[in-house]
Amino acid sequence: MTDKEDPKQGKENRGTSKMVCGYPLSIFFIVVNEFCERFSYYGMRAVLVLYFKYFLRWDDDLATSIYHTFVALCYLTPILGAIVADSWLGKFKTIIYLSIVYAIGQVAMAVSAIHDITDSDRDGTPNNMTFHVVLSMVGLFLIALGTGGIKPCVAAFGGDQFNDHQERQRRTFFSVFYLCINGGSLLSTIITPIIRAQNCGIYSQQKCYSLAFGVPAALMGVALVVFIIGSGMYYKAEPQGNIMLDVCKCIGFAVKNRYKHRGNKYPKRQHWMDWAEEKYDKLLIAQIKMVLKVLFLYIPLPMFWTLFDQKGSRWTLQATTMDGNFGLLVIQPDQMQTVNPILILTLVPIMDSVIYPLIKKCGLNFTPLKRMTVGMLLAATAFVCAALVQIQVDKTLPTFPLTSQSQLKLLNMGSNPITVKLPGNDPLNLPAAQASDKYLTFEAGTISISVGNPEIMKTISLAKGQRQTLLIPSTITDEWLLTDDLTSKPQEGNNEIRFVNGMNTAVNVSTPGANIGLIEPLYFSNYSKIKNGKATFTLQSGSQSCEYSKDFGYGSSYTFFIPSTLVFGSNCQESITAVEDIQPNSVSMALQIPQYFFITAGEVMFSVTGLEFSYSQAPSNMKSVLQAGWLFTVAIGNFIVLIVAELAKLPKQWAEYVLFASLLVAVCIIFSIMAYFYTYTDPAEIEAQFKKSINEDDEDDKSKLQMAEVEMIKRDSIKCHDEEDQAKQTKM
Repeated sequence: MTDKEDPKQGKENRGTSKMVCGYPLSIFFIVVNEFCERFSYYGMRAVLVLYFKYFLRWDDDLATSIYHTFVALCYLTPILGAIVADSWLGKFKTIIYLSIVYAIGQVAMAVSAIHDITDSDRDGTPNNMTFHVVLSMVGLFLIALGTGGIKPCVAAFGGDQFNDHQERQRRTFFSVFYLCINGGSLLSTIITPIIRAQNCGIYSQQKCYSLAFGVPAALMGVALVVFIIGSGMYYKAEPQGNIMLDVCKCIGFAVKNRYKHRGNKYPKRQHWMDWAEEKYDKLLIAQIKMVLKVLFLYIPLPMFWTLFDQKGSRWTLQATTMDGNFGLLVIQPDQMQTVNPILILTLVPIMDSVIYPLIKKCGLNFTPLKRMTVGMLLAATAFVCAALVQIQVDKTLPTFPLTSQSQLKLLNMGSNPITVKLPGNDPLNLPAAQASDKYLTFEAGTISISVGNPEIMKTISLAKGQRQTLLIPSTITDEWLLTDDLTSKPQEGNNEIRFVNGMNTAVNVSTPGANIGLIEPLYFSNYSKIKNGKATFTLQSGSQSCEYSKDFGYGSSYTFFIPSTLVFGSNCQESITAVEDIQPNSVSMALQIPQYFFITAGEVMFSVTGLEFSYSQAPSNMKSVLQAGWLFTVAIGNFIVLIVAELAKLPKQWAEYVLFASLLVAVCIIFSIMAYFYTYTDPAEIEAQFKKSINEDDEDDKSKLQMAEVEMIKRDSIKCHDEEDQAKQTKM
């Protein structure tokens, strides 16, 4: 066969792909398919933890746990996908069938986020949350099965399209392929958070999670259609059997045989895998030994992924308590994840062309395992940065009451200053139409309050675990009202506001995007959500009106008091009192950039190097086995997050970050010791030696067989002569 001849030609499953610029036309369908699929996956995943927290109303720990369970499943199912493709369906059919499953899962997620389906009272909140939870969990399971199942197939299927003499084109394809992965990830983490931040709905306007999931679902449909269109052009290799199953069977036989021959009466063997020699080829056993040697090094690696994958969970939740205003640019909390792919596209060429050559020129032997060790330390540094940022954020967060406590704020609705005496506190002077600066905390459920001179005493019953505001009327003998205040930061960076009407006439308050409505005299409105930016409120009482405007940040809560002395007109702005109940997020999201830089630098040194190391140390026919092992470490890392999130229950989030960083440093020390004793091998050389030894044994066997045949011929010849002699003697 000449170099130009293609062993794939002439087969029925070859396809009819044309060549464009030296490349099979079929690979363009595969590249577009991968871009759309990665957009679909990362776009859905970018908003997932916020969907759990703000739509399904789960707390931070449960949202984090389910998120990492999903990610872990996405990295476990590739093993199943590889087995199905190699042993049963083949890569093409596996991609088609699991992409259909994948698309159904994405559609299920989009439908689960439509609040109007079960919002029977049309208040914007689903009334049957069980429906949404069950449908979303089914959708996530199907997505994990689909994305994980096709993960080991698409790249390999693309590589199958090239002939043996197209090695350069194949390398270019893989470069473009991985560029599409990062491009899809980058674009989706920019676009889907923007879609999520919009309001949509049939009966009531809420955050548009349904469209944020619907766009990835549409992209997955496009990916499937594009892949099917190229069907007639593909080379579709038949399933050749799965080496992972052979490896598992060989290891199982070795363990079983070793257990069967335990005891001193059986001679020991150099390696426990040698107990498989009775049934399996020595070359296969030697290859498995090389794989097990690398897999042993994988044991500490899940701890890195434990930290790395929290970008999409804990760090996104951290960003919800921060200020995303960068001046000309406003960043959504889930958009901060775009820093990772941007830095990857920047750091990979810098590392390869600048950092590593510079280290080599300095005479340092920066081996792959040393790079991975440094990568783990960089990830730990990232979490130290996250802890420092969290400490700054905590300083700006309000201290809410415990379940055994009550908090109270006072608002003087009168036009004269008053003095209020509260148990356990100094006398409090309240100017006219002003509120106390802070909430006061009380352990007792009932307190006595005295106001004015002469003093008038009132007994107030406070709600445990709640914040309340006491509205003190201008006429002290009138009814005193208690309002229920917020006991958590407003969600998704929104602001919550309400108005208190201190006038003797009803006032209607309106603003675009919120319906505050008519407020009765000496009463208060419900809370309304307001986006960040400038908002203008129109106050109307009869034929009189007033416009009041205020700039809002993120995550604040205000009570606006309309005094009885308000004069309607153009100068009413300064008459209204703004009481800040919860201050806006003041720590900039820019402070998260250092932690993203360190975790991404760690990823480049750990993940990219780890894949290269695994490939170089794997036997030629077992690279998929080590790839499965590598993905398995990612899954285990996400399960570790579940364990820590559910069991640690640390009261402060910064303490959890420090715990993760400490665990990774400890694991890094163990890994560095293991790496010190690791001996690099050349699998190709070892395989060649085994094949040479087998060939020599075969030649010896052949020569022995030939010698035996000569001996038999000689013996037959002698025997024939003896028989002839005996016959001659008889005749004589």
